[in-house]
Amino acid sequence: MTSGALEGVRVLDIATMGAGPWVGSRLGDFGAGIIKVEHPRQPDGFRHLSPKKDGVALWWKSDWRNHRAMTLDLKTSEGREIALELGRRSDVVIENFRPGTLEAWGLGWEEFRAVNSKTVMVRVTGWGQTGPYAERPGFGTLAEAASGLANLNGWPDGPPTLPPLAMGDQITALLGAYATMVALYERDRPGGSGQGQFIDLTIWESVYSVIGTQTIVHDQIGEVLRRQGNTWERASPRNLYPCGDGEWIAIAASTQGIFENIVRAIGRPELAVDPRFTTPEGRAEHHEELDRIMAEWLAGRTRAEALDVLMAEGGVAPVHDAASLAEDPQARARHLIATVEDPELGEVRVANVRPILSRTPGSIRSLGRPHGADTEAILSELGYLEGDIASLRQRGVV
Repeated sequence: MTSGALEGVRVLDIATMGAGPWVGSRLGDFGAGIIKVEHPRQPDGFRHLSPKKDGVALWWKSDWRNHRAMTLDLKTSEGREIALELGRRSDVVIENFRPGTLEAWGLGWEEFRAVNSKTVMVRVTGWGQTGPYAERPGFGTLAEAASGLANLNGWPDGPPTLPPLAMGDQITALLGAYATMVALYERDRPGGSGQGQFIDLTIWESVYSVIGTQTIVHDQIGEVLRRQGNTWERASPRNLYPCGDGEWIAIAASTQGIFENIVRAIGRPELAVDPRFTTPEGRAEHHEELDRIMAEWLAGRTRAEALDVLMAEGGVAPVHDAASLAEDPQARARHLIATVEDPELGEVRVANVRPILSRTPGSIRSLGRPHGADTEAILSELGYLEGDIASLRQRGVV
């Protein structure tokens, strides 16, 4: 395998928790070198989150992959000097402190730009660097609520519902990695500025960006989109259905052609020409009838039997959990799950790097490292001698 596409890109990650460090993870997946900085006595909060094995946080192992780990107290004068030296050698600096915090420590955008005019600084917050909410703490859960996502998620007669994962942080990380590459391209392309810039990245706006169609619908036709459960007002059948063996499948007849293929496959070709179902709008209006028909057909079949009939028609998939997904033949063929050797946990199976690049694919070179595991090595690269490092450690700088 050839080197990662981002080999040679150097990233200093002084962020904590989710969205910020995960920007680094996405860049590290494709070869960027990431130095993850944590406080010497207050490790990143994700190191304490369950589930754990032998005291090791599994989420940390998975999502802080491809980072080198060092400790540094950024509030000290020596810690500031080390951070700026690391910034001088870096293409990208990632942070997620509240606006003004780094400036108070002498580590703001202007300070990093002064030591390296080519720096791209990713500044992750809940609400933004400006505006009346700028000083408020912000987390993915709050962003998922304030963006409109929770209001769209759930059942029509139920409450707004949050996703059962750090969706806001992951969306922000993906958008942040994309924005970082845009900034690096502009800096380095022929005719580019040759200069860095800072990226004002918010969790709230990132989540909003993927559901922004709610705005044009409200603006143009005065409609506020509401919760629909597993159905969709634009197509039917579109739902999750139980099979006769208690397992579930998903059906999404998003086009008229897929709908017609499905009803022919279940032995009901007359439904394809039924006037109620010959348009997406008609099918959506009569979704309860179509759901009943699909449920009755599925009730007499196991999931495997149903999939054998329907998979070739498109618009159908099993509802997997982690155990069944690992056994899925498509997941195996696509190497969706990677096996990585870890010095603490041994052989570990984790989500593989995506997307796949044909010539320079990404890779997992290491899982989340122990707290401060690479501090001495990184300081040595900066020219610090063994005695210097021991003194820094004794004084709590690292």
